[in-house]
Amino acid sequence: PVVTSPCKILKCNSEFLAATSGSHHLGTEEVPEFCTALRAYAHCTRRTARTCRGDLVYHSAVHGIDDLMLQHNCSKDGPTSQPRLRTLPPGDSQERSDSPEICHYEKSFHKHSAAPNYTHCGLFGDPHLRTFTDTFQTCKVQGAWPLIDNNYLNVQVTNTPVLPGSTATATSKLTIIFKSFQECVDQKVYQAEMDELPAAFVDGSKNGGDKHGANSLKITEKVSGQHIEIQAKYIGTTIVVRQVGRYLTFAVRMPEEVVNAVEDRDSQGLYLCLRGCPLNQQIDFQTIRSAQATEGRARRKGPSVPARPEAFTYETATAKCREKLPVEDLYFQSCVFDLLTTGDVNFMLAAYYAFEDVKMLHSNKDKLHLYERTRDLAPGNTAPSGTPSALWVALLCLSQCWLGFL
Repeated sequence: PVVTSPCKILKCNSEFLAATSGSHHLGTEEVPEFCTALRAYAHCTRRTARTCRGDLVYHSAVHGIDDLMLQHNCSKDGPTSQPRLRTLPPGDSQERSDSPEICHYEKSFHKHSAAPNYTHCGLFGDPHLRTFTDTFQTCKVQGAWPLIDNNYLNVQVTNTPVLPGSTATATSKLTIIFKSFQECVDQKVYQAEMDELPAAFVDGSKNGGDKHGANSLKITEKVSGQHIEIQAKYIGTTIVVRQVGRYLTFAVRMPEEVVNAVEDRDSQGLYLCLRGCPLNQQIDFQTIRSAQATEGRARRKGPSVPARPEAFTYETATAKCREKLPVEDLYFQSCVFDLLTTGDVNFMLAAYYAFEDVKMLHSNKDKLHLYERTRDLAPGNTAPSGTPSALWVALLCLSQCWLGFL
């Protein structure tokens, strides 16, 4: 079984958005329809209340429903059938384009200077991280970790085991907080999790709120339930979130000036997109082939070792990955690694789409492919020159044998 949140507040939010999209300027004759949608929304939140204790998004939705019912003088008793899907009327604030200049990064921040230098960060698969400095790492990072934390936005991911007892993890939840910015946008929160990729912020909106430059922050659904894009023009940032199989991928294009906009650099020690994964969370997946052979010998000569979950051999995984990733760079190698550790072909697609996002978002087309090793040794932590990689493999095998005894 895959670990997932039983709280379904995102589903409630999405259903309410679908029922009322474009209806925040309702005429008097349309208020009953809006009240019907609110009652359906409230009913949905009550159904998931028991599993949403402590979820801030859930509590925010409940308070928001109460406020909207008071504003529109809605009765809590009445029909709850979902009204038909609405379309945005002409001139709706969701489509406003007359934003002030300060809400367009390239026009305001760099009016009298050179064009900004853009950087890219991406997270995908089991999970593999490409930092803003083009360092490529494979990490364990189970649980919640901050990807980005600066003066303008926070991004946090939650990684959970792909299989019970496995060290393979993948991103099951993503939270993005866009902080309030001058006359451009109100604070907005976007949240996605397995099987829930909304095309709206948690409050049901698709842009930056009621401020004059609200349209400088906008969500666009590219493929329903699979691919959304968030444009934050006021900070020159583009974010792509995908669901591939059951898990999420993340990619961002951001100006260096925004990346480095922090008040306290010392507090950014665990900001993964900038600093990378901590050394004790990194994995050198290039040893996987040797580890696989050593484990095979351990099974033949030693005590029983739990069978690996994958349905792929190194050769079949390589052939499968080559179908989508013909260049044998680190994206290709990460694909092979993920097929060996999970047996899930969707991880091949995650690597493929991650590279497609790099081609779209990276500003230096000469740096699309990466080939260097994936485990970085920090100063003072360099391995002794005489330490063979086989030692790491042997330790891995011993740990697997120990699990077998348990």
